[in-house]
Amino acid sequence: MLVIVFVVCLIFLSPLVRYVPQMEALAEGFLFGSLDKVAQTDGRTNFLILGLGGPKNEPSGLTDTILFLSFDHSRGRHLLLSIPRDIWVSSMQAKLNSAYYYGNRNDGLGMEWTKRFVEEIVGQPIHYTTVISFEGFVEMVDLFGGVSVNVERGFTDEKYPITGREDDVCGGDPNLSCRWEKISFSRGLQTLNGSTALKFVRSRHSEGEEGSDFARSARQQKMILGVREKLLSPWFFLNPIKVDNMLQLVTRHIETNLPQASTGIFGRALLYVKSENIRSEVLDGVYQKNDKPSFLLNPPVSKEYGNQWVLVPRTGDWEEVHEWVRCLLTEDQCTIAQAPVAVPTPTPARSIKINN
Repeated sequence: MLVIVFVVCLIFLSPLVRYVPQMEALAEGFLFGSLDKVAQTDGRTNFLILGLGGPKNEPSGLTDTILFLSFDHSRGRHLLLSIPRDIWVSSMQAKLNSAYYYGNRNDGLGMEWTKRFVEEIVGQPIHYTTVISFEGFVEMVDLFGGVSVNVERGFTDEKYPITGREDDVCGGDPNLSCRWEKISFSRGLQTLNGSTALKFVRSRHSEGEEGSDFARSARQQKMILGVREKLLSPWFFLNPIKVDNMLQLVTRHIETNLPQASTGIFGRALLYVKSENIRSEVLDGVYQKNDKPSFLLNPPVSKEYGNQWVLVPRTGDWEEVHEWVRCLLTEDQCTIAQAPVAVPTPTPARSIKINN
């Protein structure tokens, strides 16, 4: 009987044999690693999570999802903060979501460029960065058998872009209707497959509040938390075939500077993190249609901003945002001060040469 059990276990775990070195490092971190061994500042480890429109290691895509995650080692006050992709980076003379592209094109350091600019915005150090392609995101959600999210407001987007038709002239149609498809989401708890989940987190052309990038950021946070719940499910880890598929997916679609041993350490720590202890916020801006103040404003389209629709800090620098983020990390209630709005005149202290 022992021999039979041993043979069955070998067959059951055979898909993972090729990953023995990686699994050994992960297991060592998971079983014996200490959070004291990972990078941290003031008892926190900060992550930058980027969603890449193009394939991994092909810098043609833009990082249209930018998330700052701060893991609290002592008090369990974790923060998930969405950063708008349209923030203007004066030293780069481009939007924040193109930093990965320009960094890879210039010196192969796309993650480092984006990390540096986000640090300037939030005023906090970033210890680890992870980039996942949208294609990898779709495969991951399907591997989980779908992810459940609560849609707070139903919405319809009649101009969701169809992949591959970005340059289609649509037979001369002035409205370029062939480039878009209509998508709809009903209010309530729903289980979304990979392609539908991607549409849920990327939609930005619906009417009303859900048509803003800030509402989209909130949806992205919901999906991140939903993926976390699936990833930590014992039914997933007890299935070696799914684990094998996940490891292949990571190799194909995810780029990170997080060591494997540290991945195991954080994997164990996440088992004890409750969703209610993760604070979700969005760096707010001009999309609000009320009298609430915001940190960002939209200056007139001009050559100064590359003739693009961009966002800049309302006071001319990021000091106000730095104070707000510090508050989010330590206090229960944090509000935007009613400070006078200055006309933004960003002048770069240094410039980064972008080779054409």
